Amino acid sequence: MATDPLLELKGVTVEAGGKALVRDVNLSLGRGEMVALIGPNGAGKTTLLRAILGLMRYRGEIRVNGRVGYVPQRVQYDRTLPMTVLEFLALTLQRAPVVFGISQATKRKALGLLENVGAAKLARSSLGGLSGGELQRVMLASALHGTPELLLLDEPAAGVDIEGEATFLEIIHDQVHHKGATVVLVSHDLSVVSDITDRVVCLNVDLKCEGNAKDLLTAERIAEVFGGHKAVYGHHHHH
Repeated sequence: MATDPLLELKGVTVEAGGKALVRDVNLSLGRGEMVALIGPNGAGKTTLLRAILGLMRYRGEIRVNGRVGYVPQRVQYDRTLPMTVLEFLALTLQRAPVVFGISQATKRKALGLLENVGAAKLARSSLGGLSGGELQRVMLASALHGTPELLLLDEPAAGVDIEGEATFLEIIHDQVHHKGATVVLVSHDLSVVSDITDRVVCLNVDLKCEGNAKDLLTAERIAEVFGGHKAVYGHHHHH
């Protein structure tokens, strides 16, 4: 493993309307780490990801030593657009405008990306007709283009059934172990977090705690971080 951190945050603060959304966050992530970012609603998790992506103004220092892939929590798009999944992926894969046609090379690449996430059968489907889980897979396929070294996932399994979630997390797990990617996963499902992540970072505007998932995810610590919020849940067969 390289000694240089892949992602380094020093004193990162994001403010809006004079109010701190994220305050003085220091964090260092190595290569090949699977990290869960947890915290109640409004804790600043999405804000922090957007700052890392350069989509929000921040104070402090953010250094990313590698390519970044991103799956947002909700994708806003016009569901009436007459576009297939293949055409959507081609938008990011080829330089020539898609209206002039999709090259064979682009088609092969797009199908390969979809195959990666177990969604090859969706290639000809209309983007507007996808279920939440299907759309998340397509977004993950798009994020994996270029083999990112840092993968930022904002509640990627929201709106996906349990079976779909398990498959989805397996794919992400594979990215870490076989490709050495570092993954930051925002999740509300603590049973999932404790099963698949190496490290947990608890955020509630400030960084509240970080460490090994199994050690940190105790009832007392969860109550402390979430302050009695009911937005977090675990399946009963764990913790």
